Amino acid sequence: MLKKDLRAHYVQLRNNLEPQTLLNFSLSIANKLLELPIWSFDYYHLFLPISRKREIDTTFILSILQGKDKNIVLPKIASKSTLRHFLLTDATKIKENDWGVPEPVDGIEIEPKKIDVVILPLMAFDKIGNRVGYGKGFYDRFLNSCRPEVLKVGLSLFEAEEEIIETNQHDIRLDYCVTPERIYKFSDDSSV
Repeated sequence: MLKKDLRAHYVQLRNNLEPQTLLNFSLSIANKLLELPIWSFDYYHLFLPISRKREIDTTFILSILQGKDKNIVLPKIASKSTLRHFLLTDATKIKENDWGVPEPVDGIEIEPKKIDVVILPLMAFDKIGNRVGYGKGFYDRFLNSCRPEVLKVGLSLFEAEEEIIETNQHDIRLDYCVTPERIYKFSDDSSV
């Protein structure tokens, strides 16, 4: 399937989810994430959900990270093509931007090279780790500025597509993707 068709399909699937189902799926994903061998690192990049787009509720994951005393880094849209990244502290103020994205107002900026694990939003993914986002390229550009060994963990409400036809050299594959039902492992050097 082409990316634009996948986006339309998964927007419809998300819109059909009952609020309680979305909450249950989000909790299942957070619990499955605990099974990954990613917990020995220090800096974890986490997105906050756009509730009107029915994204996975990452507050469960946020609680896990806080409970494990990890450094949590949140993204903020800096321009039409780039993100900035801020450390979550007790003083961090979160505000929705014009697109409904909850993001830090300001704070301690963290360089992408310092981040160990990136937990990524997506619309769809396939069985070899390709992902489809909203099509703006924010995360591909961000991942290109991280260290090559950064772990990339996608979160999906739905299972993998067989194949995403439209990929290009700028697309960065996932190491893992976690759904309510299972964990997908894509990189050879990762182990579950």
